[in-house]
Amino acid sequence: MPYPHSGPTGLGQVAQQAAQVLYQHRLVSTRQLHRLITPHHTRSEYLRRQLHTLREAGLAETVGRRRSGQTDLLWWLTEKGATAVESAGLLPQRPYRMSPEAALGPLQDHTLATVETGLAMVEWARHLGHECGPLDWSPETAHHYRDEARPGEDLALIPDAVLNYVHTDAEQRTRTLLTYFVEVDRTQMTIARLAQKLHAYAAYRTYTPPSPARAAPAPHAVRTRRRGAPGTRRSPGSSSSSPAPPSPASTAGRRTCAASPQATPPSSTPTCGPASPPSPNSRTSARRRRSSSLLWDRQSRATPGSGLPPP
Repeated sequence: MPYPHSGPTGLGQVAQQAAQVLYQHRLVSTRQLHRLITPHHTRSEYLRRQLHTLREAGLAETVGRRRSGQTDLLWWLTEKGATAVESAGLLPQRPYRMSPEAALGPLQDHTLATVETGLAMVEWARHLGHECGPLDWSPETAHHYRDEARPGEDLALIPDAVLNYVHTDAEQRTRTLLTYFVEVDRTQMTIARLAQKLHAYAAYRTYTPPSPARAAPAPHAVRTRRRGAPGTRRSPGSSSSSPAPPSPASTAGRRTCAASPQATPPSSTPTCGPASPPSPNSRTSARRRRSSSLLWDRQSRATPGSGLPPP
């Protein structure tokens, strides 16, 4: 796959590519960089000059490793070099930073073996006409999952690398993206740790991530009621106010009995007559008439000797 060509400014294209490869793979030898970046060059002198440019700028450092009677330089990015690559925003950021102690530590051989595995895939892709570049694998990427045997725990499968490979079929004109988990076996892992990792792979293979939570329903529309004129109410689904239905005490054409607001002698009877036509304050008037009627009724029943208490 093609390189992102932008990188630390003021450097040549090969130096920028080398900085990106070192950022992605953490620790890479000069020979591996030559096979990854400049395979078309017979000798590695030009690449070495570009790498020394990185070191002079404070972007990269080296440690030596004795191999077959020769010293092989191992390259890694400094904090300044990692910040310069991250500022370009072309690669996923990685929190891991290499140090001289880590470069010389026990993980040195394992890191270089992982790079060698990815390099073999790159070289075969070139030979077969497929696509796999120096940045198409990423070391130690965590894949989170859940295991029914360990409920409530957030588990993570961390392979040595995750590699993307594009298989190209020229006859059928198809391109298929293949993704591989890479595990490098150097006979350094204990049997218990190996069994645990195999169990993690089996659990991850059958794990189905939960579907995204359903979107929260939209809040129900709140129906607002505007205050209308006295004696009117708003009908559902209508934007205009309509007169309220008249109460039984104010129905036209009916004969109603209403007490006078003044106190009435117990022996007197209320006067009856045709109801007055509804007024704008018909609801309030009807409520007052009902209250007055109830008061009159209680007064009329509270006669001397009836045993009822006065109101």
